[in-house]
Amino acid sequence: MALPFSQVDVFSQEPFRGNPVAVVHDAEGLTPAAMASFARWTNLSETTFLLAPTPQARAEGADYRLRIFTPGGELPFAGHPTLGSARAWLQSGGVPRGDRIVQECGVGLIEVRREGDELAFAAPPLRRTGPPDDATLSRALTSLGLGIGRRRVSPPRGSTTGRGGWACCSTMRGRCWGCSPTWP
Repeated sequence: MALPFSQVDVFSQEPFRGNPVAVVHDAEGLTPAAMASFARWTNLSETTFLLAPTPQARAEGADYRLRIFTPGGELPFAGHPTLGSARAWLQSGGVPRGDRIVQECGVGLIEVRREGDELAFAAPPLRRTGPPDDATLSRALTSLGLGIGRRRVSPPRGSTTGRGGWACCSTMRGRCWGCSPTWP
């Protein structure tokens, strides 16, 4: 099966210096299993698939729909794939219906602004808010080899990642750099 796709360097004007994303054009008809297989084949952190927007999203102004896969599964949203896919869509002849590009993805509609050659978007709402429960925090710290008794971290907060994780700061930089996560 031949699939037209682009590999886009996001966050860099120089080839081979950015954060790469594979963008499959005209992905209509591909099953989620085929998308997942292709994403594993590219072995990039993310591979995206450009599709026609759903009728409801089109009515709300969407220019295209985006599905985002990692080698391990699908994400509802991710930042650099949003920008790289918008760039690939424009370069392949996509024309926004309005003054902004509107992408439909798993978290809803994302508006992408163009300012010259630059693309930008406002992050979607947090997928999680507040701190994790004590059991989850303990498992996370243990998986990092930090242990609950030695924690010197700020209170975790919800993050905007596609998986809806938490983020926190630590005063133990050397220890964090040496972590080998073993999340179950």
